[in-house]
Amino acid sequence: MSIIGVFVFIALYFINAGYGKFASRSWGPAISNKLAWILMECPVFFVLCILWFFSERRFKLIYLTFFIIFQIHYFQRSFIFPFLIKGKSYMPILIMVMGATFNVCNGYIQGCWLFYTSPEGYYTNEWFYTPQFIIGTLIFFTGMFINIHSDHVIRNLRKPGDTKHYLPNKGMYRFVTSANYLGEIIEWFGYFILTLSPAALVFVWFTFANLVPRAHKIYDRYLKEFGKPVLEKKRIFPFIY
Repeated sequence: MSIIGVFVFIALYFINAGYGKFASRSWGPAISNKLAWILMECPVFFVLCILWFFSERRFKLIYLTFFIIFQIHYFQRSFIFPFLIKGKSYMPILIMVMGATFNVCNGYIQGCWLFYTSPEGYYTNEWFYTPQFIIGTLIFFTGMFINIHSDHVIRNLRKPGDTKHYLPNKGMYRFVTSANYLGEIIEWFGYFILTLSPAALVFVWFTFANLVPRAHKIYDRYLKEFGKPVLEKKRIFPFIY
C-alpha cells in the first residue's frame, strides 16, 4: 500500500478525482452522494469490528481503546457525515468502489496488526501512561475536531436557495483552503503516534498521498475563482504549503 501511495500521490497532481468539487460524469454512472459515502466508508468500520470480535485480545483494555478511537472516526464518517450532506450531489460508482476497496484493505491491515500480529506484550496497560499515547490521543482528537468543524463550515457557506460560490474563511480556513483535509491528516498522524503501529504509519502516508494533491487542485480552483484573497492562505499546511 505504501508503494501504491507513491503512484496515487503523483497521479492526483494530474488527474481530478471525480467527486466533490470535481464531480464529473466522465467517471461513469453515479449514485447519490449520501449513499456513496456510506457504502464507501462503512467497510472499514465493519472489517475492523469482525477482526476485533474474533480476536483473543478483544477485551484487553489497551486494544479495546485503540479499537474505539479508530471506530469513533469511521462511525462519524460512515453514519453521521453522509446525512449532513446538503443538496442532491452525486458520486461516480467507480470512485465509490475504489474508496470502498481501499477501506476494506486498510481495515484488514489495521486490525491484523492490532489484534493478531503485533508482538505479545508490545501493548500493555502501561501504554496508557506513555508520552506517545497521551500526546497522540490529543493530536488525534484535535485533528478530528478540525475535520468535523471544517466540514460544518463548508456545508454552511450558502443559505438555502443560494447558488453562489464562496471562499471559506472560518476556523482553520483562515490559514488554508483545505482545512478539512488538514484535520484528517492530523487525526491519523495522532493515531500513529498513540499506537506506534507500522500499519497506522502506512495509513498516514496514504492519507497524505491522497489529500495533499487534491488540496493543491482545490487551491488552484479557488485562485482562479476568487483571486488575490486566496494568496493569503496556504493549501493544506498553515504557513508551509
